[in-house]
Amino acid sequence: MFTRSRRNLSRWFMLSMGSILMVFAVTRYYLTAIERLRYLDQLLYKKAQVVAATVQYKQRDGQRQIDFKNVPFLGESPLPPGSDAVYARWYDPQGRLQQFFGIASPPALLEDVPELQTLTIEAGLLSNRPTLVRQITLPVQYRGELLGYLQVAVPLAPLQSELQQDLLVSLVAILIALTAIVVAAWALSGVAMRPIQESYDHLQKFTADASHELRTPLAAILSNAQVGLLAPMEKGESKHQRLEKITATAKSMTVLISNLLFLARRSGRIADEALQATDLSHVLQELINEPTIRTAAQWVQLSLDFPEQSVTIRADQELLKQAITNLITNACKYTPADGRVNLRLFVQSRQAIVQIEDTGIGIPDADLPYIFERFYRVDRERSREKGGTGLGLAIAQQIIAAHGGTITARSSVGQGSVFQIMLPLQSSM
Repeated sequence: MFTRSRRNLSRWFMLSMGSILMVFAVTRYYLTAIERLRYLDQLLYKKAQVVAATVQYKQRDGQRQIDFKNVPFLGESPLPPGSDAVYARWYDPQGRLQQFFGIASPPALLEDVPELQTLTIEAGLLSNRPTLVRQITLPVQYRGELLGYLQVAVPLAPLQSELQQDLLVSLVAILIALTAIVVAAWALSGVAMRPIQESYDHLQKFTADASHELRTPLAAILSNAQVGLLAPMEKGESKHQRLEKITATAKSMTVLISNLLFLARRSGRIADEALQATDLSHVLQELINEPTIRTAAQWVQLSLDFPEQSVTIRADQELLKQAITNLITNACKYTPADGRVNLRLFVQSRQAIVQIEDTGIGIPDADLPYIFERFYRVDRERSREKGGTGLGLAIAQQIIAAHGGTITARSSVGQGSVFQIMLPLQSSM
């Protein structure tokens, strides 16, 4: 139980810390990419300004002419050292292509494009695969007059390479951090569970001591009362009646103590190693032949409805028998003589379903939400007459919940009740 709780605590710690780490890493990578792209845009803008500054404007025969002779990329001027421009283009104020460098067959007309744009160049033009480039379209003016538009593009491959390296470093750092988180989570969960385990050990010791200290005097009282009943006396004498009452009370107290100790000791899910593959049909067949069920059902009609094929679940067989026995004996106890109690088993939606239906006195709607609470009894006087302690349904619910199942009830006063258990089927390997 504590190992499973420690695993769950570690798992939640790892999920929370891992999620925070991943959000931080993704945010950092995104901001880094944005910052580096902004830096690239600044360099591209400065490069375009340098090229535009070399454009010479002349008026010849009343017409405006652009001299590209000394313009890098577009004229005879040598390329700047370390230049990585993919292409450069010059469009006149009407958007017609006048001069270009780089990729052949550029668009003849300038489209309405944003100043900065990321484009994909098809495979074969620059490399054997599509290439991403960053393009700037810069309007060039001289004394308020528009001379034309300059387009310059640079490859994004260096930026992509830097980001990939940064991503690789981040992934390695995340893996190292996650490993440290796993180790820290397991260690811290062990420290956190230590006080709980110590408290549980103290509780186990207390319940064991309480069991011994309470059962020993009860056993002495019960044995002395039973010995007294064996002594010769008239059955109707007051002494005989007092001894019978002492015997009945001692037995009731013994059952109550056993039930309380069961509820105190067994809580939470059952450990996986304690669960075994169990044929529920076979368990129910064995259960209805036990003396406890036969005695409880001697005044009612107990009918069975089981499927022919096996219904396999993973369960602690003895605990499951105890839960179903509590429900069947409860149904028989509150069903009048010659009434019916039906025990059904079927499979629905990957769940094994056990139904115990009776034609008993029923349960009022106001009491239904509380019947699985400890010591809750619908009719206290009637429960005392029947020998009930108010723990049978609470124990049944705790056992079913420990198997990962659920138990529900529906009832109508004067018509009967239906208790339904749903347990997950064994998953096929």
